[in-house]
Amino acid sequence: MTPEQIVEATLFASQTPLTSAEIARADEGLTTGAVDQAIASLRDAYEAADRAFQIYELGDGYQVLTRPEFAPYLERFDSVPRAPYLSSAALETLAIIVYRQPIGRIEIEEVRGVSATSVLRTLADWELIEVVGRGEGLGRPLLYGTTTRFLDHFGMKDLAELPPPEELPVVLAELQEAFDLGTSGETAPADGAVGVE
Repeated sequence: MTPEQIVEATLFASQTPLTSAEIARADEGLTTGAVDQAIASLRDAYEAADRAFQIYELGDGYQVLTRPEFAPYLERFDSVPRAPYLSSAALETLAIIVYRQPIGRIEIEEVRGVSATSVLRTLADWELIEVVGRGEGLGRPLLYGTTTRFLDHFGMKDLAELPPPEELPVVLAELQEAFDLGTSGETAPADGAVGVE
């Protein structure tokens, strides 16, 4: 078997992003450098063949996902996994956490002006946020931050890819417009890619 075949098989079999080191465990002769070369080669081959899928870098790992332009076709099937629907309240709360993490519930509620308890629970259930510590204030409140799944959901490698805070209102308006125009009522990762499973 070639490194490309091993890497391709590993990525197709995984339902979550894998790091180069994790992929290299598939064969004792495979190094992380060989994995990175194989991924680059596979990406080029998929691009040249105009395949319906590509290898995306999400968080610190890689995953095979369908290209965004195929999302409308896949939405017709119940068997295709969908990302959770994010309401405007959830997006607003998530944006506050993203730009101010680690942050406590009280601080989030001060910014939003409404209770955030149920939204925080939903975002945590979807594994987009997690408790990252405790504050120094009265009762040592829980502090929230984003997860690797958050990066995966929005198709980012790291938080450095986020727009600057001053551009956030424009980005949120574009997201809301996309939700309003969407026919499925659900969001996909920001790049529109869908998992190949």
